[in-house]
Amino acid sequence: MNQNLIEKILDYAVSHGADFAEVFCEDVRRSNLTVLGEKVLNSSSGREKGVGIRLFRGLESAYLHTADMREETIFRMLQELCRYRKGEFSREKLEELQRVALNPIAKYPQDVALTDKMSLLSKVVCAGKAEDLVSQVRVNYVDMDQKVRIANTEGRFVDDNRVKTRLHMTVFCEENGDRQSSYIGPGAMKGFEFYNEIDVEDAVKQAAKNAKAMLHAQPCPTGRMPVIIANGFGGLFFHEACGHSLEASSTAKGNSEFSGKIGQKVASDKVTLIDDGSIEGQWGSLKVDDEGVPTQKNVLIENGILKGYMVDKLNARRLGCKPTGSSRRQSYRYAPTSRMTNTYIAPGTDTPEEMIAATEKGIFVNSINAGSVNPATGEFNFNTSETFLIENGKITTPVRSATLIGTGGDILQKVDMVGNNYALGQGFCYAASGALYIGAGQPAVRVTEMTVGGDQA
Repeated sequence: MNQNLIEKILDYAVSHGADFAEVFCEDVRRSNLTVLGEKVLNSSSGREKGVGIRLFRGLESAYLHTADMREETIFRMLQELCRYRKGEFSREKLEELQRVALNPIAKYPQDVALTDKMSLLSKVVCAGKAEDLVSQVRVNYVDMDQKVRIANTEGRFVDDNRVKTRLHMTVFCEENGDRQSSYIGPGAMKGFEFYNEIDVEDAVKQAAKNAKAMLHAQPCPTGRMPVIIANGFGGLFFHEACGHSLEASSTAKGNSEFSGKIGQKVASDKVTLIDDGSIEGQWGSLKVDDEGVPTQKNVLIENGILKGYMVDKLNARRLGCKPTGSSRRQSYRYAPTSRMTNTYIAPGTDTPEEMIAATEKGIFVNSINAGSVNPATGEFNFNTSETFLIENGKITTPVRSATLIGTGGDILQKVDMVGNNYALGQGFCYAASGALYIGAGQPAVRVTEMTVGGDQA
């Protein structure tokens, strides 16, 4: 969409009663390739274009979107949307305050031949199936090339190009009738050159090792006990347990356990929680958020003290503060709101070995499958995989189907050891503004006591 049409849309909006208007244009190409062993299950690619228009009047907001980008269609929808009382508004001409430099990409995924992508997947499958007890390997390759243009009545005009690629690798192992699986999913805000920077064969071999370790797992014991959560995507635990409760979409309306607690102690001294969408090349990173605000490092909790929230433009009005570059949406079909980018616990000084040795009886969680949280109360539950008993300071028996239950505020206070082995994992987050790519990370972390449920079947 050209600048002239964008200006006309914004002018129309403010002349019909809005005190803020925003245009979000998107042109995205995606491809997806899935193999199960030597069999191709799916190969698809597509392109989608559209525009979303958002209006504010005070704390009220309205949103429309369309894939039909003809001027007459957009203005017909605007006429239906503008139900505001016409008032006197003035605005300086839209200025190009910021044009974001494209993320440097060496090899755009859309320019890579399908045969080269298939060759990558075949290499993964062959490396995985060469491992003992591996019965099957499933690999899913995805890439995205998203171009956005964001403009608003505050004079912002931003172009951004977001290129991402990822491999989802699942390895299945079988022995004596027992079947277990393990998953690894490396991804980055990079082009196809990413696969020259990582060793995909080593990654799938690690997945095979993890799956084999879970063969013949025993039922997980239940009750209150210490829990050690491994580094990397174990950070999903804190993403869910307290991250959502620190998004302004919850805190600004008083619908969070952390509302109104800036400056108060909400966690152990060991805990520093950060959300940072500006980390170069990371899966959850962006140059600007979906309101065109540059992403930044936001320290949410520092040494146990609540320092801030993740804030979008509308909720910044409610809170009386500035946006933090935390506004996100799945596509032009969604109005943006405050969401996480790369959220992580900062590294400490303890070692994983020290944590395990200091635990007489508990569990070690190497991988978390999924979880959910009620931001208003902080209540959460998580299903784990690759979980082991800790007995007398040593990791012993693999256990299956552990469930972690508690509240974010309580668990944050009970973190007593934070490791020195920080790593950031890749995932997706599903909430009001759609499915988003996120990073979640941490070093190994020990919680002194948590409710653990298990499957006794």
